Amino acid sequence: MKLRVNRSQLLFLSREETSGNFQKEGTLRVGRHESGLSERFCRLRGNLLFILKKRGGKLEEVLLLERCEVMKLPDADRRLALMFVSGDPAVLLESSSSAECVSWLVVLKDANMDALQQRIAHLHTLINTHATRHTHTAAEDDLGDAGDAGGVEPAAAVSPLHLRLECRGVVAMAASRVKVRVCVIDTHTHTVRKYCWCQIVEGPDDSVLLTSVCFRGDYPLYHHSRIKVTVYHEEEPTTDTTRSFLGLTSFNIRDVLRSKEPHISLSLRTMDGVNEVGEVKVSRLQMEGETPPEHKCPALCDSLHSSVHDKENSPMMRAVLCAQVCKVYRFQTEDQRWLLVREQMSETPLSFSLPKQLLSTLLRSHTSRVQEVMELGDLSPHWDGLRYDVIGHCNQLIGCYQETLAEVDKLSAASSFKSSCSKSDKRLQFVPTNLHAQRMEVTDPDGSGVWYEVITVGAPADHHQAFKHGGLKRLLSKHTNTGDSSVSYSQDESCRARELLASVAQLQPLVFGLAEELLSVSVEQSAARLQQVLDGLTQQTEQFVHALKDELVKSALLAIHAQSNSSHVHSNGLLCDNTPANQEGRTSSGQQDASRREAEYDEEEWDRAWANVAMSLNCIIAMGDRLLGREEVTSPEQQEATGDTNSQNTASSSASSWQEQLLPLVVTLRDCVREAVGKARAAMTFVVLQEAVATTVAQGPAHLVQRRHAVFSQALSALVCGFMLKLFGGLEDPDFLQQLHSVGLLVQFEGLLSTYGDEVGMLEDMEVGVSDLSGVTFSVTEATTEEPDELLPTLRGAWGSLVVQVPLPPETFGSMPQEVKDGRLIRVHPVLFNIGINQQQSLAERFGDSSLQERVNQQSCERLRAYCDTLRDRRPQTAGIQSLCDLLSSLDRSVETRKRKNVELLWIAATVCRKVRGVRLTSCKSAKDRTAMSVTLEQCVLLRERHTLGLQHFSTALDCMRRDGCRIENVQKNVGTRKFAFSGVQLLTFPKLYRPPDGSFG
Repeated sequence: MKLRVNRSQLLFLSREETSGNFQKEGTLRVGRHESGLSERFCRLRGNLLFILKKRGGKLEEVLLLERCEVMKLPDADRRLALMFVSGDPAVLLESSSSAECVSWLVVLKDANMDALQQRIAHLHTLINTHATRHTHTAAEDDLGDAGDAGGVEPAAAVSPLHLRLECRGVVAMAASRVKVRVCVIDTHTHTVRKYCWCQIVEGPDDSVLLTSVCFRGDYPLYHHSRIKVTVYHEEEPTTDTTRSFLGLTSFNIRDVLRSKEPHISLSLRTMDGVNEVGEVKVSRLQMEGETPPEHKCPALCDSLHSSVHDKENSPMMRAVLCAQVCKVYRFQTEDQRWLLVREQMSETPLSFSLPKQLLSTLLRSHTSRVQEVMELGDLSPHWDGLRYDVIGHCNQLIGCYQETLAEVDKLSAASSFKSSCSKSDKRLQFVPTNLHAQRMEVTDPDGSGVWYEVITVGAPADHHQAFKHGGLKRLLSKHTNTGDSSVSYSQDESCRARELLASVAQLQPLVFGLAEELLSVSVEQSAARLQQVLDGLTQQTEQFVHALKDELVKSALLAIHAQSNSSHVHSNGLLCDNTPANQEGRTSSGQQDASRREAEYDEEEWDRAWANVAMSLNCIIAMGDRLLGREEVTSPEQQEATGDTNSQNTASSSASSWQEQLLPLVVTLRDCVREAVGKARAAMTFVVLQEAVATTVAQGPAHLVQRRHAVFSQALSALVCGFMLKLFGGLEDPDFLQQLHSVGLLVQFEGLLSTYGDEVGMLEDMEVGVSDLSGVTFSVTEATTEEPDELLPTLRGAWGSLVVQVPLPPETFGSMPQEVKDGRLIRVHPVLFNIGINQQQSLAERFGDSSLQERVNQQSCERLRAYCDTLRDRRPQTAGIQSLCDLLSSLDRSVETRKRKNVELLWIAATVCRKVRGVRLTSCKSAKDRTAMSVTLEQCVLLRERHTLGLQHFSTALDCMRRDGCRIENVQKNVGTRKFAFSGVQLLTFPKLYRPPDGSFG
């Protein structure tokens, strides 16, 4: 605020003699840029923040704290930011300590008209609540008096009582010296008694602080007593003068004793009770020999404690869930009974651990690929050009992935969550946006509980590369249309080719060495030595021939000669002819001879090559037998080969005649071996290079491959989170476990993206990413320990055939089906259904094109029907299978219907997915606003259809979950405000059930 209007009045308000009216004053470093902070003296009075050059100095600036947001910066514990709705630059404030930062945060958040109005409303609520409680207490006392003929009897004491206090939020920022004061308020006598000071200790993680309070048996504590908890921060532990207030809360003893929850959650608030600065959870600790209060329902409490403490805090759950937010509701059923609903939203460490593993796997794969093609030795210019292309492509990706992995590794140490504001961050390209497990536990009036899960994640898409030229589907289609159509080989065939190359490289020198040794031994005229060497030569040559008799060599030679003559410019600028002569590295006396050999090539040429080696060996064996006096020429080939020598004397030959007779046969063997080795090397080099090209260069430019890997990484993290929760929830369901290994797991992605603007590219990215998940399989392994780190999933395999290994504790693993324990892989069947619901979809339906959405839904409908048909054939006894036919028919009709914003399609697909016990995932651009509308609607529909939620309470439950539930907390942690990012005009285009309640958007 410039000092132009009311200058004299503002100067008067900022003067030191009126400091008694300031809410807070002190020295702060102030500025609008991080690099330009200057030390200033600040005073807060009402909604005005006075900034002076120094204490008692010149007034430089006045800030009006209206229509602004005060927030603590995530990367600094002593810095605040004032963000103005008008778009003015943010003002940064830096304090001298974290405790001082907390103190300024509390008072600045309270310094506006909205806070004043909230304070007034809160006071009205307190007055009404106190009046109601006083009425109820008086009624209870009257009932007690009526039952006692001897007059009024004092209220029964509830001590001894042991309470545990768990503090979260702002309190944790001042964890070094936090103290809690506990006071007991007697609501009958209106007296306050200071009970104790409690020193707080650190909890299981840095964000939780713990303390406990024990009331002795002789202490006057009653049902109507109220406990006041005040939290302070002590600058100096030896004095009381530097103690600063952090927050307070209070609760009724009756609420703690009657709660069906293991704890009650309270908001830690400022002195006026308006602003929330933290959270306190109060739980009752069972002391030795104490029995539970009679008014509690043992069955309900047992089921809640079992689910919350045993299962939710088990090592398996801690390996997949963290940073949980929990909300609890009570809704009335149609028969006027009560449902207890626990809504839980959790982050997952898989958001970072799986992308890091995938990056490491890709780095190993590309490094290995470079090494494989480098080991091929000297190649012809054309093949050397192909190798150069492969190495250049791999090295570019290796450099990018090493840098990305280092950044992700650093960021993962401080967080397990990528906010929607960071979706375009290059460093987090592989990390899923806003990935959470949204879970709901419903406890029926009879005490039985059931869990429902849906994974929420920002649509798997590469926001860093953006969508100017479309998404993956369009980009890959362009690359496929312009790419070369050549033969490709699988990874197994490439592995066989490398093994054959290694065998040839090992056996050829052995054959040549033994052939030379045979000639040397023939000079010695030793029959025994000659026979020994001849046996060794026979054995090695037969192994050589056996290695060459592989159909892969024959098919590769055919593929080489089948390729048409063409030229190719490699990435090193070399122009090469793509001819068989060049590919095999052969030189000829003329192009006509090469062309004639190419034209005359047939499938028998390779068979003749290795057969010539075998025939040459037979000739040597026959000659050896003749020289040793054991001539037994029986075959026509041997007779023909030795016909020229039969006329010579066969008596005792001289040593020189032995060598002379063996020499031409050995030379022939060498020539045949060389010819076979040349052809085999050419064929296997062709296989290795073609497979390398197919998995690197042929996939597209490096930036396109990187985009595909990043999108897949985001989808994979969400999939693995959903699979692990589904597996952990079905460990006691033998039918589900049998279904996993016999049919596989259905994974249904629900998209809420429009087919207009950038979201078309997001949908094209998401379509390819979801489709690539079909190459993923799961295996269940036995963990060595039950530590959460040991139960994290791991990746093995390569791109296109990744296997996710999910460890289970030994006791749990022992109960799995034998097929799963034997390592049978669990297949994944992903489908994607998308319906745009926002105002941009209205534009697309009226003026644009929705064919992408229609094609995606049609293809997914066909794949979903195929999965259900397989499930019905292999598992006909599975419950609910017969009812799938009607649902699938309804889904077919819904897909074929040209209805705008046909959200019924999503509802039917979700119902089918839950019926076949599949994994549900919901996405929009950032999984924040539209996703919140979808998951809260799904939760309320489940309560209505499966738990008889009263129809008259459906809208109330829906509004309650959207206004005060976990998803508004998700908005808060993503953008810092508790408002869904919708405007009133936008919501007019939304389906009615996807509109938030008034006051929750803006």
